[in-house]
Amino acid sequence: MFRARRGKMAAPEEQELSQAQTEKLLQFQDLTGLESMEQCRRTLEQHNWNIEAAVQDRLNEQEGVPSVFNPPPARPLQVNTTDHRVYSYIVSRPHPRGLLGWSYYLMMLPIRFTYCTLLDAFRFALRFIRPDPRGRVTDPVGDVMSFIHSFQEKYGRSHPVFYQGTYSQALNDAKRELRYLLVYLHGDDHQDTDEFCRTTLCSEEVLTFINTRMLFWACSTSKPEGYRVSQALRENTHPFLAMIMLKDRKMTVVGRLEGLIQPEDLVNQLTFIMEANQTYLMSERLEREERNQTQVLRQQQDEAYLVSLRADQEKDRKKREEQEQKRQEEEKARQSILAEERRRRTLEEEKERKSECLPPEPPLDDPDSVKIVFKLPNDTRVERRFLFSQSLTVIHDFLFSLKETPEKFQILTNFPRRVLPCLPTEERPNPPTLMEAGLSRSEVLFVQDLTDD
Repeated sequence: MFRARRGKMAAPEEQELSQAQTEKLLQFQDLTGLESMEQCRRTLEQHNWNIEAAVQDRLNEQEGVPSVFNPPPARPLQVNTTDHRVYSYIVSRPHPRGLLGWSYYLMMLPIRFTYCTLLDAFRFALRFIRPDPRGRVTDPVGDVMSFIHSFQEKYGRSHPVFYQGTYSQALNDAKRELRYLLVYLHGDDHQDTDEFCRTTLCSEEVLTFINTRMLFWACSTSKPEGYRVSQALRENTHPFLAMIMLKDRKMTVVGRLEGLIQPEDLVNQLTFIMEANQTYLMSERLEREERNQTQVLRQQQDEAYLVSLRADQEKDRKKREEQEQKRQEEEKARQSILAEERRRRTLEEEKERKSECLPPEPPLDDPDSVKIVFKLPNDTRVERRFLFSQSLTVIHDFLFSLKETPEKFQILTNFPRRVLPCLPTEERPNPPTLMEAGLSRSEVLFVQDLTDD
């Protein structure tokens, strides 16, 4: 089962960490309290091993604030705004009441119509003369942070937690965490904006509901980032809210709330949207859980395959080592046999050469001759005559040339028992003659085997 997955194993091993990186890894783990060393390493690598940025990013996550260190995704998520099932809730301005109210409304109607018409015409003409500066988004995070600061200066700090990142980052976080994303587009010049922010958005009821149920991203349409999102979501009026979630594997607008909505009504409408789309979110969570389980199972199979592969490799390695050891032993034995054969041939050649170099045996009636009987280690006897004037080396060479004589030996006299100095030494480079060694005309000498020694 494991070998069938061989073709899928292509992930390279991680590179070894340097000493400085290891120290930063341990320091980051101590500061953040993360137990997973792999997660610590991944976070540091995402921040190019900048430990200050990585720690700040981790603290932001714990506080529900997104990272502002990572750049926006190279390919931002596309939001589906054409779903025919999107829920729209538009709050119209109240109609005038009474004779006085209708009289004022009818009197101001031509003025408002003329003003709006001229303003739209002016803006339309201005686009041909000077492009809208909001069309170029150069600092999306700066746009968002600038709006948050200006909002807090005007309305205080009691408001839903703003997502401190770009719209694309908010979409990616909502997709990754399978959470709802509520987008608020702030119209600075709209007549209902101020009342909406003070009475609705900053109310305790709305604040608590948003903070506990979803991510909240907001920006002013006067900022390039807010204007870009406004063009994408195509709002009709302000205040404008859009509920976005992962639906059918796409980030989709599932609810649009426009107009001056009251706190209780806003909570009810958001609750309705969430309940209407809860099945889609649950489906996405179940599907993601299945994918995660499949990935974990695949990872376990890969790990089991690696364990099996390493076991096979270890068996192959041991087998190769045994074969190599056996080959070396066989080669050593063969070399030993060859060396022994060479030594034996060399010894035979040396014996033959010594035999050829021996002086002739003196005649039996030579008065200067010495008859010597040698008793070999194998209990055989060998007899030969030598001259008193010859060196003891001749006796040694004679015995060495015999096949029955061991390779290493020494010659001893019977009584008194002593070793004859037949070979030259540093003290005596010229061994004595038979006469000098004190041998008589008839001697029995013993050959002692020194091979084992």
